[in-house]
Amino acid sequence: MSHHPGNSGRQLDASPGSPDVNQPQPDFNRMPDTETNPNNQHSDQRGATRSPNLQQQLPVVNANIAAPLVPIVQNSGGTNSLTDIHNLPVVRRRSFGNKESDCCALPSGSSLNAAAVNAASLQGSSKSINQPPDSPNSNRNSSPKPCSSSTHHGPSQSPLLFSQHLLQCPPTNQEVLPHVSHPRGIQSAMPSATGPLASGDSDQYDWQAGKPGVRQRNAVMFNNELMSDVRFQVGTGDGMQIVPSHKYVLATGSSVFYAMFYGGMATPGDNVLIEIPDVEPEAFLALLHYLYTDDINLEPDNVLATLYAAKKYLVPTMARACVLYLETSLSARNACVLLAQSRLFEEPELTDRCWEVIDAQAEEALASEGFAEIDLDALQCILARETLNATELSVYQAVCRWAEAECVRRHLEPNPDNRRLVLGPALNLVRFTVLSLDDFSNQVVNSGLLTLAETVDIYMNYTATVKPTLSFPTQPRTGLVALRCHRFQSCAHRSNQWRYSGRCDSIQFAVDQRIFIAGVALYGSSQEPAEYRVRLEFKHSGNVISSLDTRFKSDGTGGTFPVYFPYPIQVEPDVLHTVSAVLDGNELSYFGQEGLAEVTAGGVQFQFQCAPDSTNGTGVQGGQIPELIFYYSWRRPIPPCPGQR
Repeated sequence: MSHHPGNSGRQLDASPGSPDVNQPQPDFNRMPDTETNPNNQHSDQRGATRSPNLQQQLPVVNANIAAPLVPIVQNSGGTNSLTDIHNLPVVRRRSFGNKESDCCALPSGSSLNAAAVNAASLQGSSKSINQPPDSPNSNRNSSPKPCSSSTHHGPSQSPLLFSQHLLQCPPTNQEVLPHVSHPRGIQSAMPSATGPLASGDSDQYDWQAGKPGVRQRNAVMFNNELMSDVRFQVGTGDGMQIVPSHKYVLATGSSVFYAMFYGGMATPGDNVLIEIPDVEPEAFLALLHYLYTDDINLEPDNVLATLYAAKKYLVPTMARACVLYLETSLSARNACVLLAQSRLFEEPELTDRCWEVIDAQAEEALASEGFAEIDLDALQCILARETLNATELSVYQAVCRWAEAECVRRHLEPNPDNRRLVLGPALNLVRFTVLSLDDFSNQVVNSGLLTLAETVDIYMNYTATVKPTLSFPTQPRTGLVALRCHRFQSCAHRSNQWRYSGRCDSIQFAVDQRIFIAGVALYGSSQEPAEYRVRLEFKHSGNVISSLDTRFKSDGTGGTFPVYFPYPIQVEPDVLHTVSAVLDGNELSYFGQEGLAEVTAGGVQFQFQCAPDSTNGTGVQGGQIPELIFYYSWRRPIPPCPGQR
């Protein structure tokens, strides 16, 4: 059994000692000495001068973070649509340690390209903002005053392509994610509005004494006007937010920020305002929070936007954390959407994981709400797959739903002509001749999607001896090959065994690779051909994930007879699951013996153990449920999409 040990968190060196509380603090506007100000009434015994209005000159920490944003789905039609993300866990405190992950190559020619980002970041003119810091009594919910001078335009990109309500993510024991802070999000790292920096107490000038580590002190500076020398105007419209920051911190964590602030074409001066209209404020704050504190805040509604920001500013560790989060959140419901995003961000590992889920759980993926939200290129890639585990009727119905949604996005009436128009070459990837004649006549012909000539040619392909040449593929998809794990070395039958009277046969198992359980094989009658009724359940931690009531026929031999779940079930490595069966039929049947606790099948190692709810005698050594039927397609070569080389 493989294990995935977590990485220990990285320890940061604490600064030596705390500042002297009696040491006078400098005036932020001027620093006169006793020689030039001999009569200053505010000088202390050491001769240093304090400003009488220092308390009012210190800025108030802005602890307000933008409310959760609604990400935008940009479709090929150019309009936006919304969908919901729900039931996703919030990533909690974990750590990368010192491990750095690589950032994938960015598409040349796009604004995700590092060179283009840097060039765009250094264009335009800017001036310093001569604006006094807010007083302690100022409104903390208000944004800083806008700059009256020309603004400095940062790198821009079209709004993110992703959908909200499609990331279903059951808790899993998978790869360890980066060190992540409080589930309430970035706000938890901010100083309290009633804390030292916001109160009128004299302790506010000595807040460093209570922050022994570099991380704690940097956390105070995050999204803080205090000592900030650059501001970002992030987002657009009502959601736009002004974010103060510190060039040194950003430049040490991102080569893009370094080029913006210290490169050969950097604009001199402090408090320049840089516009970033293409990044969501919440995602930008998550990026900055990592650069300041090494903590990563990922939630369902910001992970894709944060990945975009991490890619744009070349922060590979955070980008890798986002990819890991998406991989652990992957399911049939969101696989198609994440496939489109992984291709946009050029994340091949995430793309492979998406294909793995789409192939094995194709029926669910094609029926998901997210399938109608993907772009045309992703649609063509899916339709071209030979390994889709779905009927061609399901493929055709999914294509029709996508065409209707695309017509709505393009503000077109969803009539047959417009649906054919938006589908374009994707229509020729549907394998109409694989459909039954009844399905073709009732589903396809009545829809009006095909021309009269195409309809006649397909009918002739069904009936004529000499078949016409078609522009559609005519061979069925190969699908995935089902593998079997057989756990017994022999089977037997006796005059007083194996009997069924409503009792449960169960076995527990775990695997070392991610697989998809398609079903099980069962023993049948030991006397004569017979039919059995079976209640099949697949459980994890006592919860039923999938169940089935069905019948199967046995031929009186010692062979096994397959029973399939409605859809393949994703099984993660090193997680214990239970398969149970309650049979009703001929009292005597074959049973397995000489069972194995460990079996390797198709490159996957299975470990079996007795289940506590097995009341009919099935265990590791003998009994029912001799075989598990599964799909395993990880790291299978992925063919190129249509139009790609």
